[in-house]
Amino acid sequence: MTIMIQPSIADARNCVYETIDSRAVELRQLDRYIHNNPEPAYEEVIAHNTLSTFLEKEGFEVKRHAYGVDTSFEAEFGSGGRLVVYCAEYDCLPGIGHACGHNLIATASMAAFVGLARTLKKLRVPGRVRILGTPAEEGGGGKVKLINAGAFKDDISAAIMSHPIAAHSYEAPYTGMAGFKLIASYKFRVEFFGKGAHAAGEPWNGINALDAAVTAYNSISMLRQSIHPDERIHGVIEAGGTVPNVIPDYTRMNWYIRSPTLARASLLVVKAKACFQAAADATSCKLNYIPYVEDMEHIGEKVILKQDTPGSISSDMGNVSYEVPSFHGVFAIPAPLDVTGHHPSFAAAAGTDKAHGAAIQCAKGMSMLGWRVLTDDKIAESARKDFDSKDS
Repeated sequence: MTIMIQPSIADARNCVYETIDSRAVELRQLDRYIHNNPEPAYEEVIAHNTLSTFLEKEGFEVKRHAYGVDTSFEAEFGSGGRLVVYCAEYDCLPGIGHACGHNLIATASMAAFVGLARTLKKLRVPGRVRILGTPAEEGGGGKVKLINAGAFKDDISAAIMSHPIAAHSYEAPYTGMAGFKLIASYKFRVEFFGKGAHAAGEPWNGINALDAAVTAYNSISMLRQSIHPDERIHGVIEAGGTVPNVIPDYTRMNWYIRSPTLARASLLVVKAKACFQAAADATSCKLNYIPYVEDMEHIGEKVILKQDTPGSISSDMGNVSYEVPSFHGVFAIPAPLDVTGHHPSFAAAAGTDKAHGAAIQCAKGMSMLGWRVLTDDKIAESARKDFDSKDS
């Protein structure tokens, strides 16, 4: 009888690092091309094709337009054992490019996937690794669409990704964080329907939808003084009329409502919707809602184990974490001291060689995390236990 000897962590590290390092030129080109061709939610055609082609050249069979989402893709390697999924984001912020560094997220996840897949093959270890293209994180709820389409219905042991953050967010010598706490987020649009009329000649015949939007905005502003310090409500008027002498018959607002837990966020949504309904009632407008759908230290990186208090930002990776055990870390990239994400200067920082280098370092750690989940029963079982005992 043949006795199978489990490869060591050192064996896996050497294979992961060698695989990723040997593709340094291709990965930098991939990163740069996505960064230089930013595309907003659900319009990531260039990124979708570029990432899919990269995987095909690596020998993987790619499902383009996966799960009925035009700019999603999926590829998988391996058999038997557990399943690990790497999530790749690649949409930009409208008008300011990759100001959240999603080009780096895509690069890190792709490198981690290839590194782990090649390691599983070389070391002949059972297990499956999948890369899933997850478009439209910036306000589009892409992962929610993928969840609803069945992308996370399999028995997945871990879904993994990491996000760049400004290096000055951490005190030296730390360059990242494993346990990055985000907050729950509801995102939806609010429409008010009124009746157009000449604003000077017959205003009494009109129903002003802009008045409803302004009333709603002011009501939410007053609501903010009574919410918790760790909660956020913020919105904009996307459509507010055309010309001053015509009473607007239609307005549309875009709102984000955030709180540390889903339960608290749900209560805050109830309060916010009361403001929207009151605005509609006060102006006689009709109302409608549009819902959105240890290894790092080995390569010289000092990573904070966990964040004690949640940040005031959100991600649809949180929706994934309600479906399967999930990991969402962060890695530091150099950025101006007065700049964090969602700023044009952060978009510029995300395109630098140093930022790419940080993403590649993170990819090696993510690849090794996937290896540990696939090969270490204790880690996989602990992740499942934490997932099963999660609160709201």
